[in-house]
Amino acid sequence: MDKARISIVGSGYMGGGMAQVFALAGHKVLLADVDGATSMAGRERLMGEAWKFQQQGLFPDGSLAKLEENIAAVSSIEDASRDADYIAEVVPEKLDIKTSVLARISSSAAPDSIIATNTSAISISTLAQFVENPHRFLGVHWMNPAPFVPSVELIPSAQTSTSVLETVELIINDLGKVTTRVSDSAGFVSNRLQFALFREAALIVEEELATPDEIDEVVSNSFGFRLPFFGPFAIADMAGLDVYAGAYETLQSAFGDRLAPPSLLTDLVAQGKLGVKTGEGFRSYDATEAGELAERRNRSYAALSSLRDDLDAQNASSTGSAG
Repeated sequence: MDKARISIVGSGYMGGGMAQVFALAGHKVLLADVDGATSMAGRERLMGEAWKFQQQGLFPDGSLAKLEENIAAVSSIEDASRDADYIAEVVPEKLDIKTSVLARISSSAAPDSIIATNTSAISISTLAQFVENPHRFLGVHWMNPAPFVPSVELIPSAQTSTSVLETVELIINDLGKVTTRVSDSAGFVSNRLQFALFREAALIVEEELATPDEIDEVVSNSFGFRLPFFGPFAIADMAGLDVYAGAYETLQSAFGDRLAPPSLLTDLVAQGKLGVKTGEGFRSYDATEAGELAERRNRSYAALSSLRDDLDAQNASSTGSAG
């Protein structure tokens, strides 16, 4: 499946972005929606968007011509599914719509065609009930905006075959994306974390402790600044797990068990595993690794700070020119 025949069912912002990525990688892509007119309108929007991205330097030169060549709009879901190797369902996040579309896809597709859903939170096992030959079905959750965010979660159900999972992993990695296999649970990994953060942010606003603008400023300039390079466990190990445990004690006193320290953390602290400074926390570190990690952190943060300053200046210049 070096250059698989791809079908995207759902020509909106997310599906359209996925179509662009596949087409730029050289795949032939069929784009379908509720009818042919909607599919064609979606394709035209993608071309206009691609021209803009190319002018802005976000897509390489020649991208628009490549998309024109590789993306075709079709009149129905059945037409998109019939001869495709890989079919992605990217319709609204409503169970009745997704199950209806998946049933139409699977009844039209060849028995060995791979079918993927881009659901953000619905159980893959639930959706698999509406797919013929469910061993070829799995969740492939892209992040928005699809052309620019690397992460793609792969979520097999209990029925998904290992060979299908491995094939999809190869296809998506070949696009330059970073795939992570995650379990089939509500919200998977990305949205469970994202919505937990948003809930706390909304509570802070409701309690009149900060405004949305103030919260966004704090997040983007603090731990959000670190997240492009390190995940929460690496950040905790560098900060010190004892520091985290102490902070949780304060938070639990103020907000109750909702912000109690997780046993995963307190167990490590009780064992004296405090992160980088003791050589072991959520991961193990020898002296060389600890020093290299600190150097990598400092270089990364300094480079990001410089890049952000440059982008801020470019954006200010562009806004001034537009005005």
